[in-house]
Amino acid sequence: MGDALRAYGWIVAMWVRSTMVYRASFAMLTVGQFVVTGFDFVAIFIMFVHTDTLGGFDLPEVAFLYATSGVAMGTADLLVGSIERLGRRIRDGSLDVMLIRPVPTFVQAAADDFALRRLGRITQSALVFGWAMVAVDVHWTWDRIVLIPVMLVSGTVIFAAIFVLGAAFQFAATDAAEVANAFTYGGNFLTQYPPTIFAKDLLRAATFGIPLAFVNWLPALHFLGHPDPLGLPKGFQFASPLAAAVLALVAALAWRAGLRSYRSTGS
Repeated sequence: MGDALRAYGWIVAMWVRSTMVYRASFAMLTVGQFVVTGFDFVAIFIMFVHTDTLGGFDLPEVAFLYATSGVAMGTADLLVGSIERLGRRIRDGSLDVMLIRPVPTFVQAAADDFALRRLGRITQSALVFGWAMVAVDVHWTWDRIVLIPVMLVSGTVIFAAIFVLGAAFQFAATDAAEVANAFTYGGNFLTQYPPTIFAKDLLRAATFGIPLAFVNWLPALHFLGHPDPLGLPKGFQFASPLAAAVLALVAALAWRAGLRSYRSTGS
């Protein structure tokens, strides 16, 4: 594990040095990410020009959901998002080069083309998060304080595991990047909004299928003091670390299975 982390750090450092050669380009791309992702929150803000609540949540509460989802997704995208390009490497045979290097294939695929410009997305979400924490009306208790970092870390692991699952699926279906995006970027969009505006069947799928509800919905219900629309036991609102650990294990097994089944391009 230590060797893998060091290798990941070396590859990331190499891409960061490459990025910093063109600092003006990096700055413009980062600002572009900041502005483009910010339009999502502008759309939410416009909704609240015409209504006081959305599914029983006011603007600071929806901003809290938006920001926690955005920080978790942005961090996962920064750390392992490059792995979604695996299908292209399978098609052109360049994955074979990774297999013969003395570095784990997963580390190479995750750190390849490390895009520091993705900090723009994280920064934008972090600013909204800071405002939401000031504006939201909650009774601060020790469990709510602890829940915030636990939720952000667990959400990051969940999104990262979904990225890896999508990459593993591409060993079987090499043109499936868009399918994976439906669960990563689509999941990010879904969890920006209150769970109360969605059908209960969708909430059950996001809880017991792909556990997106554990990114922020369930812990946020406790943090904000809202009732659970599914009426689940209270323990579910504190189960994000468990959901993240289980999904990460499933993703690791899927990755190993996919890599073992890989037979190169034959060219």
